[in-house]
Amino acid sequence: MNKGLIGKKVGMTQIFTEDGKVIPVTVVEAGPCVVTQKKTTENDGYEAVQVGFGDVNVHKLKKPLKGHFAKADVAPKKVLREFRLADCSGMNVGDIIKADIFAEGDRVDVKGTSKGHGTAGAIKRWNFSRLRESHGTGPNARHQGSLGACSSPSRVFKGRKMAGHYGHEAVTVQNLTVAKIDSENNIIAIKGAVPGPKGGIVVIADSVKA
Repeated sequence: MNKGLIGKKVGMTQIFTEDGKVIPVTVVEAGPCVVTQKKTTENDGYEAVQVGFGDVNVHKLKKPLKGHFAKADVAPKKVLREFRLADCSGMNVGDIIKADIFAEGDRVDVKGTSKGHGTAGAIKRWNFSRLRESHGTGPNARHQGSLGACSSPSRVFKGRKMAGHYGHEAVTVQNLTVAKIDSENNIIAIKGAVPGPKGGIVVIADSVKA
């Protein structure tokens, strides 16, 4: 990884190319981020930089975090993420990272937390089909049906798709294209959809498959 940035998903819209084609894009408020810590091989066993995004009231922080930001001499940040860059030598604590580290046409991976749906049935969670709504099925047409054999193996195998918690998990969408950048307002328009709801935190980094 050569560069990375924390951002906030604003929403989706569309832009037009010069020849009139429509491109669906996700608008992300990317940065400004500040380097809050630099990890070295001597002290930590690996090289990385810790980056903060989003202002937060200092009174909402616990004492360890207050000391962490005081040591770095930076304003408290709401979100902290760590990036293992290929070369961290050019970055120091207090450096500001903005959206202009990316350019139009760059390939990026975007990681976020998907929308949470709470407890969902098998039809919504796994796209199962409905049961027959005729004689013999009973009153439950949206149940998932049989879970397995009877006497052999006399159990339900692990991994069986069933009703349960749906969404609110870490999702990475790979190899997306940066469609447009507004450096003044730290806005990045990424072609396609990225995980999470409006206002959700996302991490943008170089694509591993580019």
